Amino acid sequence: MIERKNGEKITLVGAGPVGSLLALFLSRRGFQVEIFERRPDMRLHGGEGGRSINLALSVRGLHALKQVGLEEQVLKMAIPMLGRMVHTTDGKNNFQRYGKNDHEYINSVSRGELNKLLLTEAEKTGLVRLNFDSKVKSCDFIENILEIEEPANLRREYKAAHSKVTLVEHKFMRVIGTDGSASVLRKSLQVVATHGSPTEEHLNYGYKELNIPPGPGGKFLMEKNALHIWPRGNYMLIALPNLDGSFTATLFLPHNGPLSFDSLNSEKDVQKLFEKDFGDVMGVMPNLAETFFGNPLGHMVTVKCTPWNFGDRALLLGDAAHAMVPFFGQGMNCGFEDCTMLDTALSQGSDWNGTFTEFSKTRKPHTDAISDMAVENFIEMRDKVADPRFLLEKSVEKILQAKFPQLYIPRYQLVTFSRVPYKTAYDLGLVENKILARLCQKIKTAEEVNLGEAQALIQNELKPMLETHHLI
Repeated sequence: MIERKNGEKITLVGAGPVGSLLALFLSRRGFQVEIFERRPDMRLHGGEGGRSINLALSVRGLHALKQVGLEEQVLKMAIPMLGRMVHTTDGKNNFQRYGKNDHEYINSVSRGELNKLLLTEAEKTGLVRLNFDSKVKSCDFIENILEIEEPANLRREYKAAHSKVTLVEHKFMRVIGTDGSASVLRKSLQVVATHGSPTEEHLNYGYKELNIPPGPGGKFLMEKNALHIWPRGNYMLIALPNLDGSFTATLFLPHNGPLSFDSLNSEKDVQKLFEKDFGDVMGVMPNLAETFFGNPLGHMVTVKCTPWNFGDRALLLGDAAHAMVPFFGQGMNCGFEDCTMLDTALSQGSDWNGTFTEFSKTRKPHTDAISDMAVENFIEMRDKVADPRFLLEKSVEKILQAKFPQLYIPRYQLVTFSRVPYKTAYDLGLVENKILARLCQKIKTAEEVNLGEAQALIQNELKPMLETHHLI
């Protein structure tokens, strides 16, 4: 086990949910932690408006929170979502359950409120020092120095009226980058890395946050316990519930093209789009155009990089190492799982270099897998959830799960309701998809499925994989 030496301090770059949680894990081991965050303290100034896509908290994230004693407290801030409520173009609703029963669900939680809680709990340890308005500009891994830009009025010695910001140097012993998809630490690491490279795949889609306010007395104007989705082929709208009865809605469109964010240039354009494709929600979205043009346009990127570490001096974690698009609801859960996995690695390791290197090597295949699944799930949510063929396969899948509960566990449930490694869930899902495709070739209703053939396929193709991964 790696133990803290006298005076040993770990520096974190980024105080988002992952950085704040990591600080709690490290402080439990007695480490002093210093965090530099480029934004102001959200507990005093609030978060960035228009960028608060609600988080879908599930088993992996909850497990990490349980390790630091916060699971129950966070669940009090969350709303269970038992499945997708699909809104079709003809105004009808189709509920698609996430789990096998009411005990399996994901939780809608405010990113901002969760982050505030984690920051406060980290400070309570007495071992975590938070530095806000402190933008890391670069990292020198040879001299172990962070160059940080701070507003002048944060430091008494730099109060000259002509000085707006100042650059200061921070000497670190060991630094971990939890500074998100645009990580400065990752970019600095690539300069000194002797192998590997970063891969950034920008999705040609953006998002705009919108709002559905609560009804009178805080009443929910749509089904409370569901993730609402309006799939429209090349684009979609989603909405997640909040405790005050409102919904955080998010419109996803291509950046450019005939129907895109580039094409929506006026209030009339926005009204026309919603009247045509999201008519059933227009009545509960006052100030639609004002909110649309007032909120920023968000961008989405998949980050896969190597290496994650520089010897024993630096490590990347969370989105800094493996940002993903938000369509599997696993970005935060994956980042929180990073924290639990690193905590375990510190318990088992004997030196920092070996621990960082082995952690990166063993964790990366799983983060690559969930990143790929997130893109695939985008296509599913956007194109397939209203498709008859897709619905037939999902109906057959429920039958298989009910008939063979120990052998057939859908990929979504493996990812969301278990802690089975992501790569294992990905590989099992490929086999399940082939089984479903074969069983659905010649049937029109789920009741027609040949259970004898299904059992043979599961025994021959799925069971050996489950045995290999010690899942049965």
